[in-house]
Amino acid sequence: MIFMLDPYTIIDKYYTGSEKLRGVLLVHSKSVTDKALEIAKKHPELNIDERFIYEAGMLHDVGIFKTNAPDIYCHGELPYIAHGYLGADMLREEGFERHALVCERHTGTGLSLDNIMKENLPIPHRDMQPISIEEQVICFADKFFSKTHLDKVKTIEEARNSLVKFGEKGVAKFNHWCDLFL
Repeated sequence: MIFMLDPYTIIDKYYTGSEKLRGVLLVHSKSVTDKALEIAKKHPELNIDERFIYEAGMLHDVGIFKTNAPDIYCHGELPYIAHGYLGADMLREEGFERHALVCERHTGTGLSLDNIMKENLPIPHRDMQPISIEEQVICFADKFFSKTHLDKVKTIEEARNSLVKFGEKGVAKFNHWCDLFL
């Protein structure tokens, strides 16, 4: 028997307090997931696990409610940059390690241990860069959608410009993904 994760089971467990926040999470996650699945279908040669893309795409931002981002109805205590590892911790507790890795590796184009330490980021000191093809596809797809403008799809140039704050390596990685996935 093949076990399949229903992402809504996890979302329903943690997103009960605010329908607005739940709505932001669901709209954003569905947009990212749809783009990631579109990439997977366009590139059968990459052997992308579409079921996993669906599950992990829908859960990649599950930790946002624990952060302080009032513009998207998040009233937690921790800085927004922590949402990736917070979501990863939640999914690890649920027994979904592979999905957890997507959560913690999707910020920017991934965060290296060196970058985390140099920037003194308030997140665990470990490498958080996407490795698997599924992690990379979801991370890439995420760059085209904001949680503050749910009805807008960023152009390639807008997505690229949003990564400048992560440094030249992040932009170079995004450009590589453009070549690979588009």
